[in-house]
Amino acid sequence: MTKRIVITGTDTGIGKTVFSAGLAGLLDGFYWKPVQSGLDEETDSEVVARLSGLPAGRILPEVYRLRMPLSPHRSAEIDGVAIEAAKLSLPDLPGPLIIEGAGGLMVPLNRQTKFIDIFREWQLPVILCARTALGTINHTLLSIEALRARSIPLIGVAFIGDEVADTQRTIAEFGGVPQLGRLPHLDALTGETLRDAMVAGFDLTAIAGGE
Repeated sequence: MTKRIVITGTDTGIGKTVFSAGLAGLLDGFYWKPVQSGLDEETDSEVVARLSGLPAGRILPEVYRLRMPLSPHRSAEIDGVAIEAAKLSLPDLPGPLIIEGAGGLMVPLNRQTKFIDIFREWQLPVILCARTALGTINHTLLSIEALRARSIPLIGVAFIGDEVADTQRTIAEFGGVPQLGRLPHLDALTGETLRDAMVAGFDLTAIAGGE
Protein backbone atom coordinates (compact mmCIF):
# COMPACT_ATOMS: atom_id res chain seq x y z
CA MET A 1 0.00 0.00 0.00
CA THR A 2 1.33 3.41 -1.00
CA LYS A 3 1.70 5.89 1.83
CA ARG A 4 -1.28 8.18 2.36
CA ILE A 5 -1.29 10.97 4.96
CA VAL A 6 -4.17 13.19 6.04
CA ILE A 7 -3.42 16.84 6.83
CA THR A 8 -5.87 18.52 9.17
CA GLY A 9 -5.78 21.56 11.41
CA THR A 10 -6.99 23.03 14.64
CA ASP A 11 -8.85 25.73 12.71
CA THR A 12 -9.25 27.26 9.28
CA GLY A 13 -6.70 29.60 7.74
CA ILE A 14 -3.74 28.39 9.78
CA GLY A 15 -1.48 27.44 6.88
CA LYS A 16 -2.18 23.74 6.39
CA THR A 17 -2.49 24.18 2.61
CA VAL A 18 1.00 25.68 2.42
CA PHE A 19 2.29 22.89 4.65
CA SER A 20 0.53 20.33 2.43
CA ALA A 21 2.15 21.85 -0.65
CA GLY A 22 5.58 21.67 0.94
CA LEU A 23 5.12 18.09 2.12
CA ALA A 24 3.68 16.84 -1.17
CA GLY A 25 6.61 18.41 -2.98
CA LEU A 26 9.22 16.91 -0.67
CA LEU A 27 7.63 13.46 -0.95
CA ASP A 28 7.34 13.86 -4.74
CA GLY A 29 3.79 12.63 -4.36
CA PHE A 30 0.20 13.50 -5.10
CA TYR A 31 -2.17 16.00 -3.50
CA TRP A 32 -5.93 15.70 -3.01
CA LYS A 33 -8.41 18.15 -1.51
CA PRO A 34 -11.69 16.20 -1.61
CA VAL A 35 -13.94 19.16 -0.75
CA GLN A 36 -13.23 22.76 -1.72
CA SER A 37 -15.40 25.57 -0.34
CA GLY A 38 -14.86 28.93 -2.02
CA LEU A 39 -14.04 29.39 -5.69
CA ASP A 40 -13.78 33.16 -6.12
CA GLU A 41 -10.13 33.29 -5.04
CA GLU A 42 -7.23 30.90 -5.59
CA THR A 43 -8.32 27.44 -4.46
CA ASP A 44 -6.22 25.23 -2.22
CA SER A 45 -5.44 22.90 -5.13
CA GLU A 46 -4.25 25.89 -7.15
CA VAL A 47 -2.04 27.03 -4.26
CA VAL A 48 -0.50 23.56 -4.06
CA ALA A 49 0.02 23.47 -7.83
CA ARG A 50 1.83 26.81 -7.62
CA LEU A 51 4.04 26.01 -4.61
CA SER A 52 4.68 22.26 -4.61
CA GLY A 53 6.57 21.92 -7.86
CA LEU A 54 4.47 18.87 -8.72
CA PRO A 55 3.28 18.23 -12.30
CA ALA A 56 -0.34 19.15 -12.98
CA GLY A 57 -1.38 15.51 -13.09
CA ARG A 58 -0.29 15.03 -9.48
CA ILE A 59 -2.95 17.47 -8.21
CA LEU A 60 -6.10 15.39 -8.11
CA PRO A 61 -9.46 17.02 -8.88
CA GLU A 62 -11.79 17.78 -6.01
CA VAL A 63 -14.88 15.62 -5.60
CA TYR A 64 -16.91 18.66 -4.55
CA ARG A 65 -16.27 22.26 -5.63
CA LEU A 66 -18.53 24.65 -3.72
CA ARG A 67 -18.85 28.35 -4.52
CA MET A 68 -19.14 30.01 -1.12
CA PRO A 69 -16.18 30.16 1.37
CA LEU A 70 -18.24 28.62 4.18
CA SER A 71 -18.35 25.37 6.07
CA PRO A 72 -18.82 22.65 3.41
CA HIS A 73 -22.24 21.62 4.69
CA ARG A 74 -23.62 25.15 4.34
CA SER A 75 -21.84 25.93 1.10
CA ALA A 76 -23.23 22.71 -0.38
CA GLU A 77 -26.75 23.59 0.74
CA ILE A 78 -26.50 26.99 -0.94
CA ASP A 79 -25.32 25.30 -4.14
CA GLY A 80 -28.11 22.73 -3.94
CA VAL A 81 -25.59 19.92 -3.56
CA ALA A 82 -25.68 17.00 -1.13
CA ILE A 83 -22.20 15.90 -0.04
CA GLU A 84 -22.17 12.11 0.12
CA ALA A 85 -19.50 10.54 2.31
CA ALA A 86 -19.52 7.41 0.14
CA LYS A 87 -18.15 9.45 -2.79
CA LEU A 88 -15.02 10.36 -0.82
CA SER A 89 -13.36 7.04 -1.53
CA LEU A 90 -9.58 6.90 -1.37
CA PRO A 91 -7.73 6.84 -4.69
CA ASP A 92 -5.11 4.17 -5.29
CA LEU A 93 -1.99 5.85 -6.66
CA PRO A 94 1.60 4.86 -7.52
CA GLY A 95 3.13 7.33 -5.03
CA PRO A 96 2.61 9.11 -1.71
CA LEU A 97 -0.70 10.95 -1.35
CA ILE A 98 -1.27 14.04 0.79
CA ILE A 99 -4.98 14.51 1.59
CA GLU A 100 -6.07 17.87 2.97
CA GLY A 101 -9.26 18.31 4.97
CA ALA A 102 -11.30 21.50 5.19
CA GLY A 103 -10.94 23.64 8.30
CA GLY A 104 -10.75 21.68 11.54
CA LEU A 105 -11.73 18.17 12.54
CA MET A 106 -15.31 18.95 13.50
CA VAL A 107 -16.22 20.76 10.29
CA PRO A 108 -19.53 19.34 8.98
CA LEU A 109 -19.75 17.89 5.48
CA ASN A 110 -23.51 17.55 5.73
CA ARG A 111 -26.08 17.52 8.53
CA GLN A 112 -25.00 14.04 9.65
CA THR A 113 -21.28 13.76 8.94
CA LYS A 114 -18.19 15.68 10.07
CA PHE A 115 -14.72 15.43 8.53
CA ILE A 116 -13.46 13.54 11.57
CA ASP A 117 -16.02 10.81 10.81
CA ILE A 118 -14.44 10.36 7.39
CA PHE A 119 -10.97 10.25 8.95
CA ARG A 120 -12.14 7.56 11.37
CA GLU A 121 -13.44 5.50 8.47
CA TRP A 122 -10.22 5.93 6.47
CA GLN A 123 -7.94 5.08 9.42
CA LEU A 124 -5.03 6.85 7.74
CA PRO A 125 -2.24 8.52 9.72
CA VAL A 126 -2.91 12.20 10.43
CA ILE A 127 -0.67 15.23 10.81
CA LEU A 128 -2.28 17.96 12.89
CA CYS A 129 -1.30 21.51 11.89
CA ALA A 130 -1.43 24.04 14.73
CA ARG A 131 -0.69 27.72 15.12
CA THR A 132 1.96 28.80 17.57
CA ALA A 133 -0.09 31.87 18.57
CA LEU A 134 -1.97 32.37 21.84
CA GLY A 135 -4.93 29.98 22.21
CA THR A 136 -3.30 27.12 20.36
CA ILE A 137 -2.73 24.96 23.47
CA ASN A 138 -6.45 24.56 24.09
CA HIS A 139 -7.38 24.06 20.44
CA THR A 140 -4.58 21.59 19.77
CA LEU A 141 -5.07 19.45 22.88
CA LEU A 142 -8.81 19.24 22.18
CA SER A 143 -8.06 18.14 18.62
CA ILE A 144 -5.61 15.50 19.86
CA GLU A 145 -8.22 14.15 22.29
CA ALA A 146 -10.83 14.02 19.52
CA LEU A 147 -8.52 12.02 17.26
CA ARG A 148 -7.56 9.58 19.99
CA ALA A 149 -11.16 9.10 21.12
CA ARG A 150 -11.84 7.73 17.64
CA SER A 151 -8.62 5.68 17.40
CA ILE A 152 -7.36 7.76 14.47
CA PRO A 153 -3.58 7.36 14.17
CA LEU A 154 -1.70 10.62 14.79
CA ILE A 155 1.81 11.05 13.43
CA GLY A 156 2.37 14.31 15.31
CA VAL A 157 1.87 18.07 15.32
CA ALA A 158 3.27 20.43 12.71
CA PHE A 159 3.51 23.95 14.10
CA ILE A 160 3.04 26.98 11.87
CA GLY A 161 4.17 30.48 12.80
CA ASP A 162 6.84 32.14 14.92
CA GLU A 163 8.65 29.91 17.37
CA VAL A 164 7.03 29.82 20.82
CA ALA A 165 9.13 27.11 22.41
CA ASP A 166 7.23 26.70 25.66
CA THR A 167 3.85 26.48 23.91
CA GLN A 168 5.17 23.85 21.51
CA ARG A 169 6.74 21.88 24.34
CA THR A 170 3.58 22.13 26.46
CA ILE A 171 1.42 20.73 23.66
CA ALA A 172 3.84 17.89 23.03
CA GLU A 173 4.04 16.98 26.72
CA PHE A 174 0.35 17.25 27.61
CA GLY A 175 -0.73 15.71 24.32
CA GLY A 176 1.86 12.94 24.41
CA VAL A 177 2.56 13.62 20.74
CA PRO A 178 5.72 14.26 18.72
CA GLN A 179 6.63 17.73 17.51
CA LEU A 180 7.26 17.16 13.82
CA GLY A 181 8.73 20.62 13.30
CA ARG A 182 7.73 24.19 12.56
CA LEU A 183 7.00 26.09 9.38
CA PRO A 184 7.62 29.83 9.88
CA HIS A 185 5.63 32.51 8.12
CA LEU A 186 7.47 33.29 4.91
CA ASP A 187 7.47 36.91 3.74
CA ALA A 188 8.36 35.78 0.24
CA LEU A 189 6.33 32.62 -0.29
CA THR A 190 7.55 30.76 -3.37
CA GLY A 191 8.08 27.14 -4.19
CA GLU A 192 11.79 27.55 -3.49
CA THR A 193 11.45 29.33 -0.13
CA LEU A 194 8.79 26.84 0.98
CA ARG A 195 10.93 23.86 0.08
CA ASP A 196 13.93 25.34 1.93
CA ALA A 197 11.78 26.03 5.02
CA MET A 198 10.33 22.52 5.00
CA VAL A 199 13.77 20.93 4.71
CA ALA A 200 15.10 23.10 7.53
CA GLY A 201 12.05 22.76 9.76
CA PHE A 202 10.97 19.12 9.53
CA ASP A 203 12.42 15.64 9.86
CA LEU A 204 11.02 13.92 6.80
CA THR A 205 12.04 10.52 8.17
CA ALA A 206 9.70 10.93 11.16
CA ILE A 207 6.84 12.01 8.92
CA ALA A 208 7.40 9.31 6.34
CA GLY A 209 7.05 6.64 8.97
CA GLY A 210 3.21 6.97 8.68
CA GLU A 211 1.01 4.31 7.12
